[in-house]
Amino acid sequence: MSRSVFIAGTDTGIGKTHVAAALLAALGRRGRRACGMKPVASGCAATASGLRNADAELLIAHGGGTPAYAAVNPYAFAPPIAPHLAAMQAGVEIRLEPIQAAFAALSAAADCMVVEGVGGWAVPLSATLMQADLVRSLRLPVILVVGLRLGCINHALLSARAIAADDCELLGWIGNRIDPAMAHVDGNIATLCGRLRAPCLGVLSHRVPADIAACAGELANAASTLCDRVH
Repeated sequence: MSRSVFIAGTDTGIGKTHVAAALLAALGRRGRRACGMKPVASGCAATASGLRNADAELLIAHGGGTPAYAAVNPYAFAPPIAPHLAAMQAGVEIRLEPIQAAFAALSAAADCMVVEGVGGWAVPLSATLMQADLVRSLRLPVILVVGLRLGCINHALLSARAIAADDCELLGWIGNRIDPAMAHVDGNIATLCGRLRAPCLGVLSHRVPADIAACAGELANAASTLCDRVH
């Protein structure tokens, strides 16, 4: 699955899910069977079918096929707190093996996998497991979502350093205009382009509510980058 990718973020709440869903839609427009995955999610709602996470459901809606929810989101927790704390409350230990098995099952029916992370990069998943361990275990390159707001340069550069230090590949970054009033946004983007050692694969416009179809058009370059990967 060389054309698969992990979507990381500079922080929580900066639009990883919208980027992941838009990338799925953009890949679909290129004729690729793309499947989304949210391995770990907290803040899930109780339903007749069990705990469900809105982010995971959005990925299902914009990906191809009809994957089983449990495969898309193997670890679902109700409290909207850090995943290792939510897992501890539930009496569960997040382990790599169930995630790897779900990823393999989904990959068998997909050309591309778009795997969305949780929170920022340096998130613990258990007492012994970090999010970076998950990324390495799935052998995925990383696209970093940078929430464009005051402080984004610092957050992006630190995240990129951490990704490299964790021996993961930063394939590129995507800017997300989460603050429409941000001053000197073009200057910030130019600085990020000059400082980050990975290409900018797109910048999403500020939209409330989010328009995944429109966002997909802005991520055509990101989809092309994935489709062109050959190793």
